[in-house]
Amino acid sequence: MNRDPHVGGAPPETTRLEQRLEEIGWGCLLVMTGALWLAPDGWAPQGSWAVGVGLILLGLDAARYLLGLKTRGFGLLVGLAAGAAGTGQLLGIDLRWLPVLVVALGTALVIKAMSGAARGEPMDAMGSGGGG
Repeated sequence: MNRDPHVGGAPPETTRLEQRLEEIGWGCLLVMTGALWLAPDGWAPQGSWAVGVGLILLGLDAARYLLGLKTRGFGLLVGLAAGAAGTGQLLGIDLRWLPVLVVALGTALVIKAMSGAARGEPMDAMGSGGGG
């Protein structure tokens, strides 16, 4: 069995570019999270973190699109949900349905990953788990 992740898949340059985008996204998320933790209480309004997460995820999908890479529907949905949640908090809008959507998205992701494992797919063949 051939274990090379590039056989029959994306060329190595595409895979590396996707990996760099993921690293940039995680870096932005960690910098934003740390900065908000370090900021004095009340400096950033309630919902700022969620808006930031939404912008980061939507920005990653926009970068993928502009670079000709496959976009991720799951990342788009989570980005929109996070952005909506944060914007709702910032504007004082009650979005009671949004936590249900987030739970449903998380459940779908776990089921997708578990069904791949049940079919005997190795972890590296299942992808990043956020594809769409």
